[in-house]
Amino acid sequence: MRMHVNPLKCIINQVHNKSFPFCLGSNRVKIIRFVIPALLLSLFCFFGNVLAAENEIYIIKISGSINPAVADFVKKGIVKASADGVACIIVQIDTPGGLAESMREIVMAIFASKVPVISYVAPSGARAASAGVMITIAADIAAMAPGTNIGAAHPVGVGGKEIGGTMSEKVVNDMVAYVKSIAKKRKKNAEWAEKAVRKSISVTETEALKDNVIDIVAKDLDDLIRQINGRKIEDKGVLKLDNVKKTVLEESLRTKILKTISDPNVAYILMMIGLAGLYFELSHPGAVLPGVVGGISIILAFFAFQTIPVNFAGFLLIFLAIIFFIMEMKIASYGLLSIAGIAALLLGSLMLFENNGTDMGLSWKVLIPTLSVISGFFVVISGLVFKSQLAQPRTGALGLVGEIGTVKEAIMPEGKVFVHGEMWKATSKDPIGTGARVRVLKVVNLVLEVEPE
Repeated sequence: MRMHVNPLKCIINQVHNKSFPFCLGSNRVKIIRFVIPALLLSLFCFFGNVLAAENEIYIIKISGSINPAVADFVKKGIVKASADGVACIIVQIDTPGGLAESMREIVMAIFASKVPVISYVAPSGARAASAGVMITIAADIAAMAPGTNIGAAHPVGVGGKEIGGTMSEKVVNDMVAYVKSIAKKRKKNAEWAEKAVRKSISVTETEALKDNVIDIVAKDLDDLIRQINGRKIEDKGVLKLDNVKKTVLEESLRTKILKTISDPNVAYILMMIGLAGLYFELSHPGAVLPGVVGGISIILAFFAFQTIPVNFAGFLLIFLAIIFFIMEMKIASYGLLSIAGIAALLLGSLMLFENNGTDMGLSWKVLIPTLSVISGFFVVISGLVFKSQLAQPRTGALGLVGEIGTVKEAIMPEGKVFVHGEMWKATSKDPIGTGARVRVLKVVNLVLEVEPE
């Protein structure tokens, strides 16, 4: 006679009541006694973490220009938020603008986020200018604090100068199309967004709210969280932010360093210091410190140039200038090579950073003083080196030529003279008596040829 047994019922009874011994072997029962509690504990921990993450928000703070380091920091923060499944992520913004490519990376990261992204221009006195406009309106919810402003998104070139000619029209049209597509995706005022790019208009938080540029005006983070609580985000559900935990994502040391040196002005100064240090070391071997400082500076500069749009023609002109200055040490060009070096250094500096419609570029306030100091340094060093090559030797046999000495033993035609604190054998075409003063003409095999002074 076959007996049909319910396995699940058998396990439960065997574990709790120690009955039905025929269901499973005793070893299997022992294993199940440990496995089931372990599985329940794992499930409890998993859902506990999920529930904890859903009751937490991440806060990312953008302060300063938009550069590759900032873009990397924001992207990693959004990826972390998506992976952790937090309720939402708030990007607090205070920026004058920055690199267009970095801004686009941030916008794409916001669009790809699995959790709601809220942009918040804060604190009071902050702004979202230029690239900050696109980042602000790209978020699922855009907010501003009282006393802030947004706008002035017209693209500019190196050093904040206007982009001229056909290039200006191309860059502006491209940026207009981009900002309008963002505005339409987020159901914002596309007409205002276009004016912000074409006419550089800027508005306050109340005007932005009225013009449908933003969604909320909040006095602080707590007020912002209170206002967005319960809002439905398209494709991302409803925000449930009761008793939510706020976690600020901090920048790593690498991000802080890269953020600092990614400024074109800092990168340019580092490169100039590096070139000056290496130039000094080459012209005065053994100084060590200038070479060490120069090497470190130029490596940091090249690291920064990986994240900044640069023009290699500018690089070549700057290195050509260094070659001219080195040649000035070897060739008597009467200053022509130094002038050529300064001209090449100036042109290279102007061409170094690509004019691609960004708000980040080399400032004239940095360019002119740095160029003046470095050019002066190169000219002075090359001049001193060339002068030292032409100068009369101070030591050795050649250092005696032209020196004045006194005859200690009459020269008939050979004798001895006291020159430069030492006694030397001497010869002369004419006899010279003891005590006479003589001038050294040349030194041959440690014998001085002299003449009467």
